[in-house]
Amino acid sequence: MSLAAPQARTAGLSRIGQQLLPILYQHRLIATGQLHRLLTPHTRRPVYLLRQLGYLRAMGLAESTDRRIGRMGPCELLWYLTPLGYEVVEASDEVTARAYRISPRAAASQLQEHTLAVVDTGIAFSEWAGRLGDECGPLDWEPELAHRVRDGDSRLGDDAFLVPDAVLRYTRTTAEGRRQLLTFFLEIDRATMQVARLGRKFGTYARYASYTPQPTGRRQQASTREAWRERYPAFPRLLIVLSGASDRVLRRRAEDLQALASADPRIAQGSQLRAGITTAELLDRHGPFAPIFTPVLDNAEPTDALLTSHDEPGASK
Repeated sequence: MSLAAPQARTAGLSRIGQQLLPILYQHRLIATGQLHRLLTPHTRRPVYLLRQLGYLRAMGLAESTDRRIGRMGPCELLWYLTPLGYEVVEASDEVTARAYRISPRAAASQLQEHTLAVVDTGIAFSEWAGRLGDECGPLDWEPELAHRVRDGDSRLGDDAFLVPDAVLRYTRTTAEGRRQLLTFFLEIDRATMQVARLGRKFGTYARYASYTPQPTGRRQQASTREAWRERYPAFPRLLIVLSGASDRVLRRRAEDLQALASADPRIAQGSQLRAGITTAELLDRHGPFAPIFTPVLDNAEPTDALLTSHDEPGASK
C-alpha cells in the first residue's frame, strides 16, 4: 500500500476522529470513559465520541472489546487499533513508531486492567494540568519505553533493559511565570504482584542512573557520559502509584517497598534516584503538586518536594 493510500483513509474524519488514532496507537488499549475524559470532558455523555469511534471501526481502523466493571456491573468498551489502523498512524508520522501491536486476544486478556491503570494515571496528570494552566496532553506519556542498563547482547535476558510502565512529560508554569519541564518514570502497582518484584525494579532504576555505555571497538574512546543524558535533560523522578486494595494494605505495601529500597546498597548509597510513593486516590483528589508523595528512601512524611525542586531545566518566561 502506498503512503498516499493510508493517509486517504483519514480524509473524511472529524477533528476528534483524527485525534483518536494516535491516542489509540500510543496507549494501545483505552476505555470509552477514558477517551471521554481526555477529548470531550465538556460533554455530559460521550455520544459524539462513540459515533466517531464507530466510524473508525466501520473504516477498519479500530476495534473494540468488552470489559465488565465488577462481577455484575455494566460492560464498557475498550478500543484498540487494527493492523490497518497502525499502518495509517505510522504513515502520518504523528507519533514515535513502536514495534508492539496489541491483538484481539491480548485486548481481552488480564493485561487490560494494568494497561487501563497506566492510562488513568496519565489522565490524572493531564486533568490537573488543565486546572493549573500547565501542559500535559494525551500524548505526553508513553508506555513501556525500553532503556538499556548494561552492555552486551540484549538477547541474553530482560535484565539488559529498564522498562517503566510509562514515561510522562509535564510542562509546569511556576508561580514566578517560568516554564519548568518535568519528566517522570511511572510505576503502577495494583496490589496484584509480590512487592519484592517491584522492589527489584528499584535496583534497575539505580543501575540506569549510573549506567555509562562502553565502546565496542578497541580504538573507540570510553564514554564518561551516562546513557540517560542522551534522552533526558535531568534524571527523571520515579513515582510509584498504588491502587487496587484498602488503605491499610496500600500503606503496608508502601512500607515494604521502603524497606526493600533501603536494603539495596545501589539505591541507598549515592544514587541519583529520587522516588516517591502515593496512591491513585490521592493523585486524583489532590493533584501531583500536593504533598502526597512519601519518599522511598526514608520514613519522612508525604511531601511535594519530589515535584517542586528547581533543578529541572526550564523554558523562558
